[in-house]
Amino acid sequence: MERVSILGSTGSIGRQGIEVIKSSGAKVTAMACGSNIELLSEQIEELNPELVSVAYEEDAKLLANKYSDVEVMWGREGLIAVAESEADILLNGIMGMVGLEPTYRAIRKGRDVALANKETLVAGGSLIMGAVKEDGVRLLPVDSEHSAIFQALNSYSGTRDTSEIVHRVILTASGGPFRGYSMRELENVTLEEALNHPNWSMGKKITVDSATMMNKGLEVIEAKWLFDLKLSQIDVHIHPESIIHSAVEFIDGGIIAQMGVPDMKVPIAYALNYGERNSLGEGMTQYADLFEIGRLTFEKPDPSTFRCLAMAFAASEEGKSYPVVLNSANEELVRLFLNGEIRFIDIQNMLEIVLEKHQPVALNTLEDILAMDQEIRMKVRRKKW
Repeated sequence: MERVSILGSTGSIGRQGIEVIKSSGAKVTAMACGSNIELLSEQIEELNPELVSVAYEEDAKLLANKYSDVEVMWGREGLIAVAESEADILLNGIMGMVGLEPTYRAIRKGRDVALANKETLVAGGSLIMGAVKEDGVRLLPVDSEHSAIFQALNSYSGTRDTSEIVHRVILTASGGPFRGYSMRELENVTLEEALNHPNWSMGKKITVDSATMMNKGLEVIEAKWLFDLKLSQIDVHIHPESIIHSAVEFIDGGIIAQMGVPDMKVPIAYALNYGERNSLGEGMTQYADLFEIGRLTFEKPDPSTFRCLAMAFAASEEGKSYPVVLNSANEELVRLFLNGEIRFIDIQNMLEIVLEKHQPVALNTLEDILAMDQEIRMKVRRKKW
C-alpha cells in the first residue's frame, strides 16, 4: 500500500483510516466527503491530496478558490472520480446506497477496495462479486465482523472452497442499547437512548441500525456475498462484551475466533495492509486484558422483538429486488426517526409493511438497482407503499 484513495474521509472510518495510513507511511491521493469542509480543509493541508470531492457545488467552489493546487469536484461525478483515481486501494467508508456506484466503478477500473459500506453488497451483491471475479481485484472487508471472519478463514491453507470447509460462521452482535427490552419498552425509546451505543462509537445511522438490529441483518447479507455462504451457514450470537468480533466453525468442529478490544483501526489496518500485520503506531494500539474482562457471554437474539434481523434473512432468501427494498426503506425510515418524524418502533413496523406490499422484480444491472432504490425512497417519504 503506497497510494490510497478514501470515500468518506471526514467520517468515523475515514478519520481512523487516515491515522492508519499515516502510521504506515503511505500517501492519501484522493478524498471525498459530504459537507464537513472545515475538517476536509484540515485534511487537505495535512495530506496534500491530488483530488478531493464534496457533496455540494458551492462547497467545491470555496475549496477550489482556497486550494488552487488541488483538483476539486462535487456530487456523483466527484465520488466516481475519486473511486476511479490512480491508487493501490480505495477505502470506502461512506454510509448508505451512495457507496454502491463508486465501489462498482473502482472495481471496474481494477482497483482493490477496502469496504466498510454494507449497502454495496446488500443491494448489489451479485453485480459486485461478479465484477470482482471478472476484474481480478480484491474486495477486503473493513466491518469488524467480516474482517474477523476473513482473518479466521485465512488460517486455512488448503485449496478447497469456503463452502466445503465451513460449517457455519458466527456473527457476533453487542445487542445494542436495548438488549433484553420487550416490544412495549421499545415503544417509548427516545432518540438520545437509541444513539447511546454501549461499546462502539459510530455515526448516527449505523448506531440506530445497531439498536434495531438491522445492522446485523445487513451484515448477514454482506457475509453471504463476501464469503459465498448459504444463509443456513450464518448464525447471529449476542455477545455483549464485543471482544469476539466473529468466528468461523469449520467442518471438523474447530472454531477460530478473532478477538480484541472494540477498535475499528484494527480491521481497517488489516484490509489496507493485507498480507502484513503492522503496528498501528505509537499510542494507537490497544491490547485486551482478558483477566480484567473476566468472562465472555453469549445470548440468542430475539427475532420476535427485533424483527429487522428476521426481515433481513427473509429478504435475502427471497432475493430479486427484496434486499434493495429492505435497505432503501430502512435508510429512509432511520432518517425519519433521526428527524423526529416517526417513533423508534415505527422503523421496523413500517419496514414490515413496505416489504409485505412489494412486488419483487429481477434487478440485473447497476441502473436497475439505483432505479429501484429511488422508487422505494420516494414511496417511504410519501408513506405511500
